Amino acid sequence: MNTLQTVRGGLGVVWVYLVPSPLLWLTVTVGAYALADRIAAALRRHPLANPLLMAIVMVAGLVVATGTPYADYFAGAQFVHVLLGPATVALAVPLWRSRKTVLRALIPLLAALVVGCVVSITSAVGIAWAFGAPRMVIASLAPKSVTTAISMGVAEAVGGNAALAATIVIITGIFGAIVGWPMLERLRVRDPAARGFAIGLAAHGMGTARCFQSDPMAGTFAGIAMGLNGMLTAFLVPVVLHLFGM
Repeated sequence: MNTLQTVRGGLGVVWVYLVPSPLLWLTVTVGAYALADRIAAALRRHPLANPLLMAIVMVAGLVVATGTPYADYFAGAQFVHVLLGPATVALAVPLWRSRKTVLRALIPLLAALVVGCVVSITSAVGIAWAFGAPRMVIASLAPKSVTTAISMGVAEAVGGNAALAATIVIITGIFGAIVGWPMLERLRVRDPAARGFAIGLAAHGMGTARCFQSDPMAGTFAGIAMGLNGMLTAFLVPVVLHLFGM
């Protein structure tokens, strides 16, 4: 018992020493994802073994267990957040490499983009409006299928809450990354470009990452969908909210 108490006391001293350092939570975040990715690989990339979801659960559990305020956690993890922009821009590399394939399918892609974007926004806004949700919640829900950085900016611009929008985007992305590929398998959608574009349009960056794990061509078209949907959503969200009288 004395040995156990000594170990616990020693760990407590180490924890108190590490907490003030912003590198602690950066290390925890990266380490949690690395561990989650190893688990996902061991499970043969099963759709339910989503590494991002597992990493979120691990980090959130540690933050809650240690009573760490979110602001303190983010002070360290913000270095990962900053990389969201460059990571999104880097998707232009596979796009450029596949530019000939993209140009051949340009018209169908644009048609799918418009339909998918309109359905995504109007369904979220319409369902929330029908259930009497407050305007702030509806405005936060509207940009749910675009990447976090864009959704937060769009939500704030139309009177929504950026933090709520980011949470909804993460939930949407995780759900799409888990069910998107198996659902398209069941629907017998075999074309990797069609699969990728559909998942990228609905599940932004998380869906795109899932597509790259399965097929480079699917990942390329998912990245295209994510980028184009972000731009179109920024224009259509205010229009849809206006049509609903908001």
